[in-house]
Amino acid sequence: MYAPERQQEILRLARDGGRVDVVSLAEEFQVTAETIRRDLKALDRAGLLRRVHGGAIPAGRLDFEPDLAERESTAADEKDRIAKAALAELPADGTMILDAGSTVALLAAAIPPESSLTVVTHSLPIAARLADHPGIQLHLVGGRVRHRTRAAVDAWALRAYGEIRADLVLVAANGFSAEHGLTTPDLAEAAVKRAAVAAARRVVLLADSSKHGQEHFARFGALSDVDLLITDGGLSPDDATAIERAGTEVVRA
Repeated sequence: MYAPERQQEILRLARDGGRVDVVSLAEEFQVTAETIRRDLKALDRAGLLRRVHGGAIPAGRLDFEPDLAERESTAADEKDRIAKAALAELPADGTMILDAGSTVALLAAAIPPESSLTVVTHSLPIAARLADHPGIQLHLVGGRVRHRTRAAVDAWALRAYGEIRADLVLVAANGFSAEHGLTTPDLAEAAVKRAAVAAARRVVLLADSSKHGQEHFARFGALSDVDLLITDGGLSPDDATAIERAGTEVVRA
């Protein structure tokens, strides 16, 4: 088990039981007590757990994650404009990765049926939208499916992205900023996003302006890793200029 997966499980156990202790966790995950203390320290620094003698108790809200239906209905007009603007970035005939996310899903729905592309995704909703496109060679990445995002995570997904190289990745984030980079609430989801970004030559972030300045528990990259940010007019010209000065092109749809 990867450290992010173990920490996510520790967080779940703490919430379910009200507290966790080092000895029991070490036995549960078959690791040393020192490894568990490092996990608890990481979760404490993130504000998700509070260390107490011999263990930890839940704390913090950085892991809050709306469900899929709520995300799809939030900033719907802005996301629609972002998705339409992103169509111009698709390769005429190439390979791309589509990350799990409501705005990326809107882009997938807008891809013309006659498009000739190779698409890789770990998102079940996105795969369903593209499955009937005759010109698209669709590759669905497998793994444990998270109910909240309908996306595959964990070792299978990480291994798959480690074995490919794509022209483009269209990635989503719950928060982005120059200071804290690209963040999302779930550690396992962040690990897959990080792998998808590493597998592509060009990185395009699709994120509405409400996510600018937001910070979540799991960081999966720096804003400087992004070649192009497509957002909406709610991002101020000053903020857009600051992001561009740091090396990321900005389109305000």
